[in-house]
Amino acid sequence: MSLHAQLSPEAQARLLSQQRMSTITSLIIALLLMVLVGLILWIIAMNLPAKNIPQLVSYNGTPESEENLKQKKVQTQIERKPAAPSASMSKVIAANTSSPTAIPIPEIDVPDPSTDFGDGNDFGDGWGDGDGSGAGGGFGNIPTAMKKRCSKADRLQRLTSSGGTENCEDAVVATLRWLKEEQNEDGSWCGQKQIGMTGLGLLTFLGHCETAGSEEFGETVLAAITFLVDKAMKNNGKLGSDFKDNHWCYEHSIAVYALAEAYTLCIKSFGENINQLEDAVMASGQFLINSQHQGGGWDYAYSEDSARGGDVSIVGWHLQALKACKYTGLDFANLTRCYKKGLDYVERCQLASGAIGYSGPNIGGGSDGTTLAAVGALCFQIWKSSASKVARKAVRFMDKEMKFDWNTADSDLYGHYYAVQCMINNGGPEWERYNKLFRDQVLNNQHKDGYYKVVGGGNKINAVAGSFAGDGGYGRHYRACLATLMLESYYRFLPATGAKTN
Repeated sequence: MSLHAQLSPEAQARLLSQQRMSTITSLIIALLLMVLVGLILWIIAMNLPAKNIPQLVSYNGTPESEENLKQKKVQTQIERKPAAPSASMSKVIAANTSSPTAIPIPEIDVPDPSTDFGDGNDFGDGWGDGDGSGAGGGFGNIPTAMKKRCSKADRLQRLTSSGGTENCEDAVVATLRWLKEEQNEDGSWCGQKQIGMTGLGLLTFLGHCETAGSEEFGETVLAAITFLVDKAMKNNGKLGSDFKDNHWCYEHSIAVYALAEAYTLCIKSFGENINQLEDAVMASGQFLINSQHQGGGWDYAYSEDSARGGDVSIVGWHLQALKACKYTGLDFANLTRCYKKGLDYVERCQLASGAIGYSGPNIGGGSDGTTLAAVGALCFQIWKSSASKVARKAVRFMDKEMKFDWNTADSDLYGHYYAVQCMINNGGPEWERYNKLFRDQVLNNQHKDGYYKVVGGGNKINAVAGSFAGDGGYGRHYRACLATLMLESYYRFLPATGAKTN
């Protein structure tokens, strides 16, 4: 018996049909593969580069001379790029445009807030006063009030919009070049009261935004800073040429003012590395605060309990120095309490007329009250506002009584150093009248070498302190610094009007 099953005719037919379909499918796949392989080979053949036989060309060139093969020197000096003018320039122009309609400014006392930083005073206190520290031609870290000094375009704009001329800028640069040549090898200036005179000299360079990195004046600035830093560190923060001279408090406050402003511009704003500058600012600034007289002023030899209690002339430099310390952003103990006590002292010295006395509400010693009125007005403007009652009364008094003639006894440059600042802060017709009074007097009395001619025309100067009048090295330096700081007032600080100006 067979073990194989017999397929039915229907099953055999289906099997044959499947075999035919498999054969056809295999043929189609084989054809497609052949077409695909052929296509790939064609593409490869089309992309093969043509074989070119390179042509050999021989050149019989002359070798380069040894002189041309010398390595070029590499320029390593870093130059600061000039900044563009501030994007907010139009606001400043508008703020300084004269209006045919006079709007009276009310006499108000601006209340002092309790916080130390960001107190909204007129010099952009605390650097974050709401207008953004990035404005001002690429100088983002500079306090708002100082920005206009750091761009030539901004300086010229401030000059022309505030009543100055390009001659003012030329005069400033001429004096800076003269000061550069007159600087002592150790970075100081003059042969007497070197601390104070070096502080004043440094302030004139900083007022033009010349720092340790400046191309023309950088070495001069760095040498002056180094001299003052060295003195401060050797004397535990005290800065004086002769500590036996009771007047060294003037030198200390002027030098602190200069060092603090140098810190703000050189380190805080431009990132320049100046050894021990921060330590010197902290030590000297804190000493100034700690040495205030218990009555609110500062007195000779930093006596804290003398019967006299100080005077407004000394207080003026100390309140300016404190303002510079506050701009640094460094942490000084009791700074706010200190400046408030100083302002209280100044206010107690003001007379009903607006004049301010030397060490009380009285005028004597040949003073007419205008110089110290300017000192007091500026102090209130930089710490409060131009609308404060003390400042307004003082400005009205000065507008009526102040005189200036380079070649007569009415040539107190010390007083006018303060007057030009507080008058431009005040603005309005008072500034217009004062600008006409002082500007050309200064410009017309500059020597072609950059220093300034002797004041007074042989007369005794009507001044609280007239040591700038001499023709020796000390008097000439002192006079040049005061005159230059006066001309820099057009752009050194933005006006302290109580409103934001850029």
